Formats: sequence, C-alpha cells, structure tokens
Amino acid sequence: MTVSSPRTVETAKTFRALHAADDVLCLANAWDVPTARLIEAAGAPAIATTSAGVAWSLGTADGDHVDRAAAIDRISAIVAATDVPVSADIESGFAADAEEVGETIRQVIGAGAVGINIEDATHDGEEPLRDPGDQARRIAAARQTAADAGLPLYINARTDTYLLAVGPESGRLAETLDRAATFLAAGADGVFVPGVTDPETIAALVEGIDAPLNILVGPGAPSVSELGRLGVARVSLGSTIVRAAYALVHRSASELFDSGTYSSLRDDLPYGEVNDLMSR
Repeated sequence: MTVSSPRTVETAKTFRALHAADDVLCLANAWDVPTARLIEAAGAPAIATTSAGVAWSLGTADGDHVDRAAAIDRISAIVAATDVPVSADIESGFAADAEEVGETIRQVIGAGAVGINIEDATHDGEEPLRDPGDQARRIAAARQTAADAGLPLYINARTDTYLLAVGPESGRLAETLDRAATFLAAGADGVFVPGVTDPETIAALVEGIDAPLNILVGPGAPSVSELGRLGVARVSLGSTIVRAAYALVHRSASELFDSGTYSSLRDDLPYGEVNDLMSR
C-alpha cells in the first residue's frame, strides 16, 4: 500500500482533534459534490458522507446494496472538491468479511478520506446486528490497513442497537455498552449510537463509553448545546438532509401537476450563487 502523504496525515490529525475540542463537532452529511460544497460554504469544519444519500443518488437502495467502486468514486470526488477533512460512511464495509473490509479501507484512504463510519447492522434479513466478534474483526482490519498506510484514520464504530430496537428495552443500554467496549478494543476511536434522543439515555452512554460519542440528530432531538452539556462529542444529521431535499422535489412537482402553482420553490438558492460555488 502507498504510504499516506504528509498533507493527508495532517488532515487526519485535524479531524481527530475536532472530536476533543470544546465545541461539539457538527456534521451535515453530503452525498455529492454540490452538497459538499454547500456544506463547506456554510462553515463546516469537516464533512461526512451519508451512505443513504450516496446510494440513492446512484439509483440504488441503502443498506449494503451500493457498488463499492461507485461509492469510492463519489468519496474521491467529494474529497477533491473540498478543503476540509472528509469522513466516509462505508455502511458495513462494502464487504463480506474482514479481509475485504481491509481492501475497502485501502480504497477509502486512496480516495483521500480521513475518517469512516462502519456499522454493525446486517441488512440480510437474518439477525439485525452482526456478531460483536465478527464486527470487531472488521474494525481491526480497518485499523491495521490504516496503520500500514501510516494514516491515523478516525474509525467511528456505529451500533444500531437503538435504531433497530434490538432485544428487550431493559437490556439495550448494557448491550450497547458491551458492543462499544468490544469495538473500541478492536481499534475504533469513537462510537456512534443513532436512534437515541432521550437525555437520560444519552448521559448514560457518555458515562459508559470511554471514547467520543456520536449522536444522530434531527427534528425532535435535543439541541447541540444541550447535547454538549450531556458530554456528546459529535452530532450528525445523517440522511435527514437528503430526505428533506427529496421531499422538496416531491412537494414542488406535486404542486405543479396538481394546482399549477410554484409556491414550494420560494426559498430556492439564487442561480448565480450555486453556479459560482460549482465554478471553483
């Protein structure tokens, strides 16, 4: 494997440091070059991709259906089009086993990303979550591949215990903490627990996880300032932005066909502003 350039290593260190800053790291998730540039122009210190948005924009369902090469190409384009660190959502690794996860990471690093999300959901219709030992081997493979490239890749280990409501509610916190500990021991740097908005549960996760905690946010979630007071290090909008964008497409098209009016489009961005941003 080609050793990462000094510039990429510094970018990775910058991204890693954002998780230890006084302010919560806020990530608005992009799915293509225009959304990445818009997010960067809004003042983002870093950009994360959304696997759902990338998959949908490629005409593919989310949940381990997207072609790895197509996803890597999209990550590479976003990295090339922006000047801030990029973290790639790689679902469960675009891979059947740990060895293939290592190959995915090699390509992700080659694309210029300095962080990843890797999840334990299976999407195969059998068990909702991958066996913790299997997931740990995948994370370890990602860590080893990054180490071989000389890159301090930030590995954000996602567990969907709450998002998929796995097992009895009474045991969900303990299961989440156990998985988090296993994934951190395997080489993860942070833990992402989507599907949690209850402040008491979030506080318990912060207390029980010995690493930066990432929470999925959107309407109904506590504010960033409140999450910061609870000890959350990182928040992500996930697929919320892309779903809101698609809702606008549906709403404006429906209005056009149903009533022949256009009020849904009153808050559009000026043509020149968007065009200038894409002319960089």
